[in-house]
Amino acid sequence: MSVTGTLSRRTLIKTGLQGSAVAGAALVIGFDVAARAQEPEKKVAINPLKAWLRVDQNGKITLIYSKSEMGQGVSTSLPMILADALGVDWKDIRVEHGELDPALGDQGTGGSGSVADMWLPLRQAGAAAREMLIGAAAQRWNVSPETCTAKGGAVWHGDEKLSYAELVPAAAQLPVPAFDKVRLKSPDEFEYIGKSLPRTDIPSKVDGSAVFGLDVRVPGMVYAVVARCPVFGGKVKKLDASEAKALKGVIDVFEIPAVAEGVHSAGGVVVVAETTYIAMEGRKLLAIEWDNGPGAAESSETLRRQFRKLVDSSMKVVLNQGNTEQAISNAPPEKKIEVDYELPFQAHAAMEPLNCTMHIQSDRAEAWAASQSPNLVQGVIQTLTGLPPEKIQVHTTFMGGAFGRRYQWDFPTEAAQIAKRVNKPVQLVWSREDDMMHDFYRPASYHRMSGALDADGNITGWRHKYTSTSIAEMFDPKASPESSEVGLTTQIPYLTKSYRLEYLPAKSVVPRAWWRSVEASVIGFVMESFIDELARAGKVDPYEFRLRLIGGPREVNDALNPKERPLETARLKGVLQLAADKGDWGKTLPAGQGRGIACHYSFHTYVANLVEVAVNKGAVKVNRVVSAVDLGTAVNPNGIHAQIESAIIYGLTAALKSQITIQGGRVEQSNFNKFTTLSMKETPKIEVYIVPSTAAPTGIGEPALPPTAPALTNAIFAATGKRIRRLPIQPGDLA
Repeated sequence: MSVTGTLSRRTLIKTGLQGSAVAGAALVIGFDVAARAQEPEKKVAINPLKAWLRVDQNGKITLIYSKSEMGQGVSTSLPMILADALGVDWKDIRVEHGELDPALGDQGTGGSGSVADMWLPLRQAGAAAREMLIGAAAQRWNVSPETCTAKGGAVWHGDEKLSYAELVPAAAQLPVPAFDKVRLKSPDEFEYIGKSLPRTDIPSKVDGSAVFGLDVRVPGMVYAVVARCPVFGGKVKKLDASEAKALKGVIDVFEIPAVAEGVHSAGGVVVVAETTYIAMEGRKLLAIEWDNGPGAAESSETLRRQFRKLVDSSMKVVLNQGNTEQAISNAPPEKKIEVDYELPFQAHAAMEPLNCTMHIQSDRAEAWAASQSPNLVQGVIQTLTGLPPEKIQVHTTFMGGAFGRRYQWDFPTEAAQIAKRVNKPVQLVWSREDDMMHDFYRPASYHRMSGALDADGNITGWRHKYTSTSIAEMFDPKASPESSEVGLTTQIPYLTKSYRLEYLPAKSVVPRAWWRSVEASVIGFVMESFIDELARAGKVDPYEFRLRLIGGPREVNDALNPKERPLETARLKGVLQLAADKGDWGKTLPAGQGRGIACHYSFHTYVANLVEVAVNKGAVKVNRVVSAVDLGTAVNPNGIHAQIESAIIYGLTAALKSQITIQGGRVEQSNFNKFTTLSMKETPKIEVYIVPSTAAPTGIGEPALPPTAPALTNAIFAATGKRIRRLPIQPGDLA
């Protein structure tokens, strides 16, 4: 069989490399994660040496994976899955990040999907290799494969043993079993899955050998920074670069245009130099007169006025079940409420600022990118150069955090524009100020919530009027934004006799895109704050109110996306009960202290958070957070705990401290002195409880964030009687 073949992206690769001279005597198993996507049939060339699991003749096992490592621990959890499927020691698996290759499908990393996406393909690939090795051993011994077992990197028949290394040449000659026919191990056979194992990337990050984007060094490389208009949508009106060009070490100064009307790149003035320091010093010497354009008229206050005007108006009805208007209007005043919630723009603030290294030549290009999507980087280069994909090589480095920010076009677009001009390897570097003031922010939003209860405390009407700076409209002005902005508002777990959702996007020049948990961070706060307010209006314990309105076991479909996986109320109720139990719900606290609870379903994962606070003279101290999670099979509990703790800290930061405000069309925050985050000293005790499950794993990087803010503000209400409806908590809110 040849090394190069074709496959359908909607089917799994079922082929092996049969001891070719290229691979040596290697057993090679391929799998296509993209097969799970509903895409049109598309034939793509495959390179087995890039796309597959390999078992070499010396017994070395290599997992070449397509997901980016940005701190979420994917390089640890994926080999755990493979080790159990293949029957080898987890420590014996070498993990490599795959080069960009069509056979790996979309190599983007986001949506808390790494383990969930790879769970079945890895188990199938490992099982297929295991069966082939067993088959080779059975042939050697002239016995039935059913009488053989595989464990510890060897095949056993009674007391007889053959190592995988001995069996690889023969196994490589066997046909690869159909993936849907291989036997997958049951949970009671797992040796590694479910155990807390140390991360494989810790040693390299401790000793400094791990290569992050900013660590990339290429012979002959130069460095570049970009001066961008501080006002969104602005452009260069007049440039005097004479002083910058005169600085020793500055190589070139030139302008780059905005791309896709600023959506893919804002444009600006580039300074190329021998070092990053010189480039940044050269940028300070630029004399630029900016044409700020109409964006200069926007501010946080003008946007807020626009929000209020929109929710006061007739909005587009996205979902209408029952007669909500009548239910609310007919309810007595003491049985209905109407409240507004407001959330600001948020920056990603990843520890490693954006960067990209690129070398573009006449016939090929190479990039080293700390990007969540090497496919996107390749597409940018292809668009700007006309080079075919096979002539564009993209290396993905470690990333110092991402949270959705590294899934954008702007920094690779700038790098490609610069690399085309300088004709040598160039590393584009963003400063912290660049990163903070030219982000694609979590959208700002405004919500008017109305609800009514009957005499028995049941919800008779629930209306949600919602406006935001739409992500969908940002990238496609013709898009229907409500389908991507409304999140769980179309999959409410609470029983209500009528429900009405209305939405209209607000106009804004501020770039926005995916932020950790995307719209769930907004919807979780609004829904779980509102359900708490309804409980208080009905004079019912908020926890008991939730339990009653979640009701019995049922499946709740997404009203706009019925093909989406349904929400299972039994699992949501399970985490709610677990958090309440572990968090001592109902036990008395001293005056000035309170507990709040909230639950949410996102990325197919169920999370409930309970927060304990103490409020003293308007100052909030978070003492404790209890988080209960149902994410199916817990592959690596150690990594799960880390992700949940991280999401909770991220959520507390957004609720208590951070926000992006706009004045004159520009961001007012430029660094961590104004965009403040939760400190180590302020971080509360966090307890994580995982619901035991044998279901397939679901996402975990983001789902603990949405219920964090509402659990916090509900706790503040319990402690003070004051309701927080605008985030972050403002000075004076609790005075």
